[in-house]
Amino acid sequence: MSNKRASDAPLIRIRRRDTAAVAALGSLVLVLFWLFGELGFLETVVAIATIAALSTFYYLTVSTTINPAVGNQALRARDGDEVDEAQRAKVMLENLPNPVLLIGAGGRIEIANPAAREFLGLEAVTGHLSAVLRQPQVLEAVSAALRGQTVAPVEYSIMAPVESHVRAHVAPLASRRDPSMPWRAMLVLSDETSIKRADRMRADFLANASHELRTPLASLAGFIETLRGHAKDDPDARDRFLAIMFDQTERMQRLINDLLSLSRVEMDEHVPPNGTADLGAIIDDVVDVLRPQISEKSIELDLQVEPALAIGDRDQLLEVVMNLVENAVKYSGAGSTVEIRLSGHLGRDQAERPGLTLGPEASRLTLAAPASEPGDHFVAIRIRDGGQGIERRNLPRLSERFYRVDGQKSGPREGTGLGLAIVKHIITRHRGGFTVESRPGAGSIFSVFLPMPESSRKNPD
Repeated sequence: MSNKRASDAPLIRIRRRDTAAVAALGSLVLVLFWLFGELGFLETVVAIATIAALSTFYYLTVSTTINPAVGNQALRARDGDEVDEAQRAKVMLENLPNPVLLIGAGGRIEIANPAAREFLGLEAVTGHLSAVLRQPQVLEAVSAALRGQTVAPVEYSIMAPVESHVRAHVAPLASRRDPSMPWRAMLVLSDETSIKRADRMRADFLANASHELRTPLASLAGFIETLRGHAKDDPDARDRFLAIMFDQTERMQRLINDLLSLSRVEMDEHVPPNGTADLGAIIDDVVDVLRPQISEKSIELDLQVEPALAIGDRDQLLEVVMNLVENAVKYSGAGSTVEIRLSGHLGRDQAERPGLTLGPEASRLTLAAPASEPGDHFVAIRIRDGGQGIERRNLPRLSERFYRVDGQKSGPREGTGLGLAIVKHIITRHRGGFTVESRPGAGSIFSVFLPMPESSRKNPD
C-alpha cells in the first residue's frame, strides 16, 4: 500500500502544478481585460474568485481519486489485512438455505451445512452418502463427479412418509490436498415439491375447467340441434330435453359462481377479517335454506349448538357452513342422520385434534392450520354426514380445485369440485383451521375452528 502511495505522489504533484498554472493564467487574462477597460473592477474580482474555486475543486477531486482521503486510510488498512478465506466460505455455507454437501473419497461426507443435516436427518457429518441417501441415480452422479466428470442434474421423488420431489445438482471440484484423490463432489439438493405440486394443480385446473365446461356445452348443443330437427314437433321430447338443458345450464352457472367466489376469496386471503360473527345464527340460517333438500331425502338433523362468536366475515363464514352442510346432505343416504356440533372456548389441541369419533380405524388429516399462541381460544364447528366415507389416500387432495372422490361425479346435481377449496381459502384467511376425519363405511366429519374474540374469551359463561 505504501508503494502505491509513493507511485501516486509524482502524479499528484503534477496535477497540483498544472492546476495552479491554469488558475494563474486565467487570473492574468482577467487583470489585462480590466486594465484595458473591457471589464469592470467588480466583475474582474468575481471572475478571479470563480476561477480559484473551480481550480480548488478540480484539485481536490483529482487528488481524492488518485489518493483517497485520510478518512479512508483505516478502511484500506483493514482491506489489506489477511482474511481467512476458508472461514468466510464456511460462514456463507452455514447460512445457505439449500442443503449442500461435500463428498470425498469413497463417497464419504466431508462437509454438510445445517440445511443438509436437517434435510437428510444427519446427526453428525460422518459416514457415507449411500447410508443416508438411497437414490441410485444420485449416487452414480456423485461417483462420476469424483472421477472429474460433469453430470446433469438428477431428479428423484419420495412418496413416504410424505410426497416430495428433489432435484440434485452434482459438480466435480478439483482438490490439491490429496494427489491420489484429485476430485471431490459438491452435492446441492433443491426441494421442488411445491413447484411440482403447483404445476400439477395448474394442469389439473386447466384440464378440469375445460372438461367441466365442455360437457354441459356439448349437451346443450346436442339438444338444441335435436329440438331444431325431428323433435321440434314432439311435445314430450321437447319438455324432456328442455328439463335436461335447464339442469346443464344450472351446472355451468354453479361452476362459474364457484370460480368467481374462489377468485374473490384468494384476492383477500392475505387480509385477515376484524369483525365478529355469530356462528349459531349462521347455522340456523343455513339449515333454513337447506330444509327442502333435507326433507326431500328424509334426513334427520341432529343439532347441538351453543352460543359462540368468532372473529370473521359473516358472509364468508356463511358460505363455509353452507358448503359443508350441503355436502353432508348431498352425500348422506336417504333416511340417515347429519350431525352439526358447535362448541367454543377450546384450546388449539382440543379444536384440531379431539378424540377420533369414528373409531380407532378412522383417518384424520389437517387441511389448513393456523399459527396460534399459547392461551388462544377457538370455536369449532363439526359436521358429520351419513355417507360412505372417504379412503385415507383421498384425504390430502380433498381441498384441491375440481377434485372429487370417485363415485361422487354422477347425477345432474353433482358438485363442481370447488366447494372444499373455497372453504380452505376462507378458513386460511380467517387464520383458522380445517380438518377431516373419515372411515369407509362410517361417514366423514368435516371440522373448522376459528379464533374467538377477546371479549368472548373473558366470559366463557
